[in-house]
Order: sequence, then C-alpha cells, then structure tokens
Amino acid sequence: MQSYTLIWLLAGAALCFTELFLPSAFVAFLMGISALVVALLSGVGLVSLWLQVVVWLLLSTLLVLGSRRFVRPLRRSKIQDATIAETLTEIPPGRTGRVLYEGNSWQARCDDEKLSIPHDQRVYVVRREGTTLIVIPQDIL
Repeated sequence: MQSYTLIWLLAGAALCFTELFLPSAFVAFLMGISALVVALLSGVGLVSLWLQVVVWLLLSTLLVLGSRRFVRPLRRSKIQDATIAETLTEIPPGRTGRVLYEGNSWQARCDDEKLSIPHDQRVYVVRREGTTLIVIPQDIL
C-alpha cells in the first residue's frame, strides 16, 4: 500500500513540476493535483490500484473540464493593431490578390467569396490564415 502512495506522490509532483517547463494550459498541473489527492486517499486506505486509477482519471477529467471556464481562450487572430490595408491588385471572387499591409505586400482573399474587390481599395483585415490575409472592403461596413 505504501508503494502506491509513493508512486502517486512522485507522479503528482512530476506532473505539477512539468507544467513549469512545458506549459499545457494547466492540464498537467491539474492531473498532478489529482495524483496528489489519490496519494492522500491511498495513504488513508484506498487499497485497490484499479480504483485509484479510476479516481485519478475521473478527478483529472473533472478538474480539466471545470477549469475551462476560468482559462481565457487564445485569440485566433495574430494581427493585433493595424487592421486596414490597401489592395495592390484586384481580388476576384473566391480567389486571391495582393494587399499592402504594414508596408509589405501580402496575399489576400475576400472573406465573402462572392465579392470582388478592385485595386487601390481600402480593406479591413479580418484575420490571417497562414500567409494569406482575409479581408473585407471598407465600404461594406
């Protein structure tokens, strides 16, 4: 019984310590906390190993799912400040063209695949998908 308690303590400490070097949105930390709780239960009399594993899995799952409401999701857009660009070429419907954004030429596609955007038109940058900017015409708003 003591060996299971020691194993759960080591696993819990290792998982909590892992969070310091490999950030995982607190998943490893919460799994470590669950392992420490199971170590406590193992020390007080929870003898069956399979029951300890089930308690650890359930507690880890509940803690991870319960913590999601407190963790802010990351922004999808990597573009933070400048949101206005100017088309260098026409952007045909459903195809790509070029825009001038932050002093650089970027490949761009209209968010509405049925719209065509003429050249020398100001556009709003909605988001970025890889190296392609997704834009909408300024006059649409």
